[in-house]
Amino acid sequence: MKVLVIGGTGLIGKDVCKKLESAGHKVIVGSPTRGVDIITGKGLEEALEGTDIVIDLSNSQSPDGETALHFFSTAGKNLVAAEKIANVKHHLILSIVGVPLAQHIGYLQAKKLQEDTIAASGIPYTIIRSTQFHEHISTIIAVQGEGKEVHVSTVDYQPIAVADVVSFVVKFALEEPKNGIVEIAGPDRGPMNEFVKKYLDEKHEEKVVVTNEDNKYMFFEIPRSLLVPAGDFCPGEIRFDDWKKYS
Repeated sequence: MKVLVIGGTGLIGKDVCKKLESAGHKVIVGSPTRGVDIITGKGLEEALEGTDIVIDLSNSQSPDGETALHFFSTAGKNLVAAEKIANVKHHLILSIVGVPLAQHIGYLQAKKLQEDTIAASGIPYTIIRSTQFHEHISTIIAVQGEGKEVHVSTVDYQPIAVADVVSFVVKFALEEPKNGIVEIAGPDRGPMNEFVKKYLDEKHEEKVVVTNEDNKYMFFEIPRSLLVPAGDFCPGEIRFDDWKKYS
């Protein structure tokens, strides 16, 4: 099959492309650097010619709410219009667990708009909502750190390895469209502060985890269980304790 991977040069995208190519599929890498721009529409019609599946791993250049809303609104309209002409058989989006529960956060409003656009398009689709990645923990430490301290709350956390996300994206893309949502998460759940402490201990970093009494994440107040699946989910295989040893 011919697969267009939007965001095919990114963290998830580059490995998704490799995995699909290894399985014998024809892969088109969709990114502005490869001549495919989903905002201007440049190169999109050509890339979609004869395409069976579109995997949308695109992301806004900034998490700012207005920037993200403009990006996903424009990209969504362009993709839907072009895919209808090309008769695309399956459109898959990678989204985030908890999106509907935190619409006070601008970036999550934008992701919900992305989901709603494809769900209402009439194109067969699958939405994968993923928990945060194992690899994101260094960002938490950087953003929520102050000197030798890292301020972290005890909100529920269930991260998943990028390698597992890649496998799920490929798996669901090649299956029949769900015309709905599937959730994926790592095998381990616990308070966020404990994951951060484990990682810092493994790396022998001279930082101390200070436990916050609030439910904040990246400076936003969130529902305590926003970052974990609320119901059924597909579990990844790579445990956090194993990942941190070789990360």
